[in-house]
Amino acid sequence: MTTSTFTTAPSRSRAAYANIALWTLQGWIAMFFIAAGYAKLTEPMTNLINLMGWPAVAPENMVRGLGVVEIALAMGVLSPLISWRIGRPLLMTAATGLIVLESTMLIIHAMSQDVGLAAVNAILLAFTVPVLLGRRKAF
Repeated sequence: MTTSTFTTAPSRSRAAYANIALWTLQGWIAMFFIAAGYAKLTEPMTNLINLMGWPAVAPENMVRGLGVVEIALAMGVLSPLISWRIGRPLLMTAATGLIVLESTMLIIHAMSQDVGLAAVNAILLAFTVPVLLGRRKAF
């Protein structure tokens, strides 16, 4: 064997810490979107309008559909827990979908001057982009 096939202890340690950090971010992302999607599916529209405001100008079917999409993407973020070989492509697809969703909602909230929800989407982007970039290579 050549020396290039061996990894040093510090590089293995950095990889382990990076893996833990990415799994932590994935867990937070999944928890947020499962909760948000569940709320959009189960809460009456009057409660959603009081909590978020924007459902007042959106059709109910769109709000409910968005809840389904959020839960599906959140489950995709956790799919590598079942099988890395099958789950990793699902994770990459889900992370990309979440980035598109978060970016779109950030723009919509910023244009409507809803600073709080725009900030939430900016934070979610700050969590999701490193997951997508960090999971491009396998651990």
